[in-house]
Amino acid sequence: MTSGAAMTSAGPAADEASLTDHLRHWAEHRPQQRAFSHVAFPDGSSGGLHRTLGWRALDARARAVAARLVTVASPGERAALVLPQGLDYVAGFLGCLYAGVIAVPLFGPELPGHGGRLAAVLADCEPACLLADSGSAPAISDFVRDHRLPDLPVIPVDRLPVRRGGFGSGSWGDPVASVASVASGDSGDDPSRQEPEPRPEPDDIAYLQYTSGSTRSPAGVMISHANVVANARQALDAFVADPRTATTVGWLPLFHDMGLVLSIAAPVVGGFPSVLMDPGDFLRDPARWLRLLGSYECTISAAPNFAYDYCVARTAPEAVEELRLDRVRVLINGSEPVRAGTVERFRTAFGPAGLDPTTHCPAYGLAEATVFVTASSPDEPLSTVTCQADALAEGRIEETPPHEGTAAHEAAPTHEGTAVLVSCGTPVGQELRIVGADGAVRPAGHVGEIQLRGPNIGLGYWKRAGLTAETFGFGAQEDWLRTGDLGALHEGRLLVTGRLKDVLVVDGRNHYPQDIEETVQSVVPLVRRDHLAAFGVTRPDAVAEELVVVAEHRRDADPTAQDVRVAERAVRAAVSARHGLRLGALLLVPPGSVPRTSSGKVSRAAARTRFLDGGFGPR
Repeated sequence: MTSGAAMTSAGPAADEASLTDHLRHWAEHRPQQRAFSHVAFPDGSSGGLHRTLGWRALDARARAVAARLVTVASPGERAALVLPQGLDYVAGFLGCLYAGVIAVPLFGPELPGHGGRLAAVLADCEPACLLADSGSAPAISDFVRDHRLPDLPVIPVDRLPVRRGGFGSGSWGDPVASVASVASGDSGDDPSRQEPEPRPEPDDIAYLQYTSGSTRSPAGVMISHANVVANARQALDAFVADPRTATTVGWLPLFHDMGLVLSIAAPVVGGFPSVLMDPGDFLRDPARWLRLLGSYECTISAAPNFAYDYCVARTAPEAVEELRLDRVRVLINGSEPVRAGTVERFRTAFGPAGLDPTTHCPAYGLAEATVFVTASSPDEPLSTVTCQADALAEGRIEETPPHEGTAAHEAAPTHEGTAVLVSCGTPVGQELRIVGADGAVRPAGHVGEIQLRGPNIGLGYWKRAGLTAETFGFGAQEDWLRTGDLGALHEGRLLVTGRLKDVLVVDGRNHYPQDIEETVQSVVPLVRRDHLAAFGVTRPDAVAEELVVVAEHRRDADPTAQDVRVAERAVRAAVSARHGLRLGALLLVPPGSVPRTSSGKVSRAAARTRFLDGGFGPR
């Protein structure tokens, strides 16, 4: 801490307190309190195997990582985290911050289909070392060699000795003691009696958050120490009514912006527990996540839109009866877009388990803003706007009453000529404006690019000065982040309409791919929900674009040629009636064929490229 900064049991009082300042504070004031837990399911058991660290134990493990890092990396160099999800990942990340080394949250080579991206990011960030665990270290070394990357030290975080008193204290305990011995919280000297280690400046880079690459090749957003603490506080203001009783429960990958902030940064700043599970364990049985949500009071979690539908589809009614979802405080949905129909299906399915209808909180965010931007209030019901589709295509929000017999929460588009948009709430501790293509600020009810300004906006892209100037606006008269997302303000709330680069423009009208995808999956039962991509390609006559949809069929289906013809006719008619578009091609492909980013989003750009390259087979 800086000299003279006040410290209380409620948290560091200094405005410029870093994540490690907060960690050190909780280690001193709440040493034995549960901080982070990881739940594994090695044998498919429903309860899982819990491993927990108190605040002092976590602090000791982070300092052990820092003590090793300073022997192989200088301040400002990078350390790539390629560990499995778990407590070692948390300690590794915080250890980087203690050492002044820039963390690069990534994943191991075991993540299917993303080896090329991992190699590209490692080449881009040029790390001084790789943080792994003893189980994954051999595979990491093999991966580096096979991809002809520079030979780097691979540090197994779980085998590091714990320095008695921690990094910066100058004394060592048992040199052969492993970090596993501190899980109970007995880590040696009290952190309050340690000599202070060098403290980072607020604007120093804390970590590189590589974007998911849904619309372009991955780029590393430089997130400062001040950015991540500011965004953690914004998340607390938006979702955490009382940190003394809150617990986050998360399966989102820790290398993902939402997973990192909600499951690591916010709990460290707020001083409340975080419970982690592996994304693969969620996918194998989503009821595991639901059971953990009901195992603690005032739980907070987040998931993309598909995960809520997945829970509905994969959770048996008898399992619902055993859940305790009355203890859930907030379920964040930050998808692109948030689908009202998904929210309603989830509420209907899990209402009998005590789920409060107001727990579902649509939100909007992106890596360039650390993550959180806008959020709906946890105490308010879902807010939707039924608008005229023709006006929306022309860039205007013109509200129309829902059709008779149609609930306002139904998914867009519900009827020909209408679309339903879900409100993503109001900005949290930052400024937001809507800007047209001419650079002028658009009034309420008009669609334009979402632009942002606030303490959570990142420093730019790593080694990409041109893209930084174009996106972040640094050096301009007004420094506003250009998000590349389209939206409008309606009654003070943000409506997100789509990605600028994904929009199909036909005859001067905007068509949003997520609406077309919803139309397709609503008329073709064979299609896997949220496993499809709609995009435009130049027509053979080079006059305009035509619509192509690539959709995965359900795992339990084996569509015949006749099934495909029936599906294409249904889609052609629905797309024409609801969107005024001509379908160029519908491809039904096997499960797993549609490209996705490392964070699970459908990559329409990659799907378009694969289509043009003939990667999906003949049309």
